[in-house]
Amino acid sequence: MDDPLTPRPRAADVNVATKFPSADDAWRALRAAACAPYRSAGHFAWHFARGKLRIDPVFRHLLREGLIPPDSRVLDIGCGQGLLASLLAESERLAREGAWPAAWGSPPRGVRVTGIERMPRDVERARRALGNRATFVCGDMRELPFPAADVVVLLDVLHYIPIAEQDRVLGRIRALLPERGRLLLRVGDAAARVGFATSQWVDRIVTRVRGHRVSPTFCRPLPIWVRRLKDFGFDVEARPMSSGTPFANVLLVARATAAGGPR
Repeated sequence: MDDPLTPRPRAADVNVATKFPSADDAWRALRAAACAPYRSAGHFAWHFARGKLRIDPVFRHLLREGLIPPDSRVLDIGCGQGLLASLLAESERLAREGAWPAAWGSPPRGVRVTGIERMPRDVERARRALGNRATFVCGDMRELPFPAADVVVLLDVLHYIPIAEQDRVLGRIRALLPERGRLLLRVGDAAARVGFATSQWVDRIVTRVRGHRVSPTFCRPLPIWVRRLKDFGFDVEARPMSSGTPFANVLLVARATAAGGPR
């Protein structure tokens, strides 16, 4: 497989046509297509998918910026009901039909997704909606073996386990990633007081609505997140990821370096 971090041509450079008037139109079509399978998983699953993909900016950002390269093995830890896997599957279809937005990064063709989720209800929803389009495993990220991966995604999940256990998970992720492999980690910046408090409050509500028990959270200020990832052998870029929301979320795009290993 090609180096997943090698700069790739934009879709416009590889002559991908678009049948939509704008990238916004393409995103709306992609979002609707990714939500559609959840009708078979129940009323809640479908409405949750529609709300999450409409409000949360991170999913569109991942696709627009080409952060999940073609032919990559993706490990989605804390995958919930598999929204990212559904988006990636529909992205490939959209690109195959010549409808990928010209201003976006290369479409994630040929991507293989494994999702890990601790909540059995969410895993059941994912399997009912997506069938064999992705692999979903029910279990705890602290205990399950991780499959080989080129891209690891953790969106708003690592803070549910204590700091020492977070570090053990990060160490395992760094050990499995090849040089220049990518970790996409979204966290809340504990130093951003108002936005962080708001995100914690909403997180508790959403957890209850999804039918799960509210657990304590273990968060860190953004500079400490960045420093710790560098300790584990990553180059790190922090991208604000709260556009259109009152939260203090940050996407950390971390690339595995040759040195590797915690320091």
